[in-house]
Amino acid sequence: MLINKFFKGILLLAVSLLLFSCAKNKEETKVESDNITKAVCVLHPTAGNAVSGIITFTKTEYGIKIVADVEGLTEGKHGFHIHEFGDCSRLDGKSAGGHFNPDGKNHGAPDASERHVGDLGNLMVDGDGKAQYERTDALISLSGSHSIIGRAIIVHAGEDDLTSQPTGAAGSRLACGVIGIAK
Repeated sequence: MLINKFFKGILLLAVSLLLFSCAKNKEETKVESDNITKAVCVLHPTAGNAVSGIITFTKTEYGIKIVADVEGLTEGKHGFHIHEFGDCSRLDGKSAGGHFNPDGKNHGAPDASERHVGDLGNLMVDGDGKAQYERTDALISLSGSHSIIGRAIIVHAGEDDLTSQPTGAAGSRLACGVIGIAK
């Protein structure tokens, strides 16, 4: 009986240490995610397309600075959004789901008060098929409920009209990439 109590005590101590270790690791992970200052997305073309590019997201005192360099597009405007899932496994890019919209808002322009968190507007593409985009966004984040880490960027075939619900009528998906933590 004394031996049973001894083993029960050892078992209780082992379980307590394991639970403490898990809680400590969870706390350390949260602290680390709060300290993320940069993310990157490498765009890959969907089936039958040639769009590629790199988008960086850098934390600043005013929000997240977005810098995109994209090529392989036709001249004009192309919708550009953060989508809800970091899944580019389908050849048409639809596995990325809809626009990232944790607050249940209507679709809108990136500077509108009523918009999806993922609404970034349009890429302006020149005659060489290249687009550069740079702006600071105060709604997206690299941690918390508006975190874009692990979500996808989609570049669309057409212009986002910034008003049509729920997607801006931007058309098919030409490229997809997953947003990951960067150094």
